[in-house]
Amino acid sequence: MDRNRELPPAIFLMGPTASGKTALAVKLVRRLPLEIISVDSALIYRGMDIGTAKPDTETLRIAPHRLIDIRDPAERYSAAAFRKDALAEMAAITQAGRVPLLVGGTMLYFKALEQGLSDLPEADPTIRAKLESELSGQGLARLHERLTQLDPAAGKRIHGNDPQRILRALEVIEITGRTLTELQQADPGHKCPYQVLKLVRATQERACLHRRIEQRFQRMLAQGFEQEVKGLLQRGDLSPAVPSMRAVGYRQMLSYLLGRQSRDEMIERGIIATRQLAKRQLTWLRADRECSWLKEDGDMVEQALQMISTRFPHFAEPFAEDLPQNG
Repeated sequence: MDRNRELPPAIFLMGPTASGKTALAVKLVRRLPLEIISVDSALIYRGMDIGTAKPDTETLRIAPHRLIDIRDPAERYSAAAFRKDALAEMAAITQAGRVPLLVGGTMLYFKALEQGLSDLPEADPTIRAKLESELSGQGLARLHERLTQLDPAAGKRIHGNDPQRILRALEVIEITGRTLTELQQADPGHKCPYQVLKLVRATQERACLHRRIEQRFQRMLAQGFEQEVKGLLQRGDLSPAVPSMRAVGYRQMLSYLLGRQSRDEMIERGIIATRQLAKRQLTWLRADRECSWLKEDGDMVEQALQMISTRFPHFAEPFAEDLPQNG
């Protein structure tokens, strides 16, 4: 007997940035008893609305999102904290007789939730401050090179443009005297206690995705993205080293507002950085053979409903009249 079949259902709706995940999720919520949990490392922050493409008030009224606006931008948040929070929200949704729909593009969070995390040490403010000072003085490439020397597997696994994970890996080494890879292999963590269906909303046409990314970035500017970041900067406690301000778009806007690049450069680099993020997200998704990809040339809502009803027939049975039929 497959013990996984005894676990409660959960749905992951994943995809690259600007692919239309939120719109699809809202349509699914209207058809099935689902509740959305955001899986986005930027949407957790209050006051970061425009640059994160946070769902608007009307969307949140129709389809409330859990784990949005749960931290101040000056606070840190980790994959471990997300896993704890997400499992608590999933349990509450399941207990209410509904099904969690986890929506977002932070692949590390999805991985942490599904595969578990090793018992790694809590962040050390003193060590982290020292590493951030070294980041400012020496540059990210030098720190990534150091990590590769100390922990070759982690250096290969962690992208050279990922300051948060590079700093965390170096921090773990300084706190424990052991590498991140060594600790993770010694303790593989705990897997997600749910039966998961993974859906992917993504266009296969790179030019189409690039066009969506550019249009969304321009729309953010028109909506007041620059004013939003100015307001955050005026607080006085948010520097480029703070994790929230390293989010794609915010990093480039902050650099512009601090006089380090022109407005045109900010726009160009912001769009390029978003494209690079989407590329990393797609690479991650393509490597996961358990993903079910929704076809761009069909009705994605109907496709998703069919996949859900096939995977979770007992959950979908009371709503069969609303679901597409085979044949």
